[in-house]
Amino acid sequence: MEGTTSTPTGPATRGPHSYDKSTYSEGGDHHDAYDEAATARFAPEPDKRLGRTAFQRDRARVLHSAALRRLAGKTQVVTPGTRNEAWDASPRTRLTHSLECAQVGRELGAALGCDPDLVEAACLAHDLGHPPFGHNGEVALNEVAEGCGGFEGNAQSLRLLTRIEPKRFTHTAAGDPVSVGLNLTRAALDAATKYPWPRGGHPTDPTSVKFGVYEDDLPVFAWVREGAPEHRKCFEAQVMDWSDDVAYSVHDFEDGLHAGHIDPALLRDGAERAEIWRVAVGRYVSDDTDPEELAAALDRLIAQEWWPHQYDGSAVAQARLKDATSQLIGRFCLAAEGATRSAYGTGRLTRYAAELVVPRAARNECAVLKAVAHRYVMQRAEQKTLRADQRILLAELAEAITSRAPDSLDPQFRALFLAAPDDRARGRVIVDQIASLTDASARTLHAQLTARR
Repeated sequence: MEGTTSTPTGPATRGPHSYDKSTYSEGGDHHDAYDEAATARFAPEPDKRLGRTAFQRDRARVLHSAALRRLAGKTQVVTPGTRNEAWDASPRTRLTHSLECAQVGRELGAALGCDPDLVEAACLAHDLGHPPFGHNGEVALNEVAEGCGGFEGNAQSLRLLTRIEPKRFTHTAAGDPVSVGLNLTRAALDAATKYPWPRGGHPTDPTSVKFGVYEDDLPVFAWVREGAPEHRKCFEAQVMDWSDDVAYSVHDFEDGLHAGHIDPALLRDGAERAEIWRVAVGRYVSDDTDPEELAAALDRLIAQEWWPHQYDGSAVAQARLKDATSQLIGRFCLAAEGATRSAYGTGRLTRYAAELVVPRAARNECAVLKAVAHRYVMQRAEQKTLRADQRILLAELAEAITSRAPDSLDPQFRALFLAAPDDRARGRVIVDQIASLTDASARTLHAQLTARR
């Protein structure tokens, strides 16, 4: 939410990595906002070990999940396992992004009074539903899934957390097992929900492609949202969302510099800046944003003494770039903490008692970094060609799996396919199977199935 642009004062001077231990103690008792309803699980279960909070259990379940490990093989900016002369051997993946998002979110949330284990669990879980090939894979799978309700990575994350990831089961009246996924608490599932509405249910834009729940997952979604204001994200989800923006904007910019794709000198060139504003407007900021606002945002960043005005790959340059990364993260977190504290005071802010206030200036600076990375990394000709190939591969893979189902499915999804009541449900199972794949396993399975034609 956009808010005041006043200079952060008061508690924000402590920085985003500290909090008042007189009002919060890690592992201590939950305060009233984290009541019995917030800590309830869809399928009630006893604790295995005394001394852990409900949210520590949630964090552990996400951290130990196979879905989180698979993110190591899913695209963040470049395809894992690939390399060219510019990139080093270890580009960021969805997993490293999720870990970095979790670190930012945990400490920002704690500074504002949230339970840090709850925020960290949400940050770790926020990208679990992303398919192979990142956002490009989302586009391809949305086309594949048109007949069964579309595809959206955030809705897939909720589905994975509450249904697909094997951890806990209930039973039907007939005694048949039914998966409830990781069976996280209501508050954790709510905190991991960026878009608390179904497809086509955006509160202000019915054409929006963003949504957080598929039609057949509405029952558990209704349970998660019991008592919550319609369409409103809880405070912890807002912290997670801003932490996600901060982490990927800053680190994509860092990776682009490190790879040699971003030349800091070009950021002063008028023609290049016009291209950056063209990318930003409509994609990362609203259509009515004045490019002069974006110019001012970039100029503020360039004016900082820690700004990386050049990068030659030397050890000193790497250290300076890392410092710039830390400075940017701190800048964005402090801005949100300061503005939110100015609006709500020094008490603990949780659930639906507050809104995260991010100053417009900070949002514009973050958006400019995203646009710079998009302009110089994602718009490279070889990336466009690669993305086109990836979309074709996923479309062909879906066709091959469908034509050979159920034998083409993994055992978990084969059983779900055979139990599905209609073609729509069977289509969703096929989409679930593809979404679970890593980039490499999608390519391997595609090669295996298409070779048999």
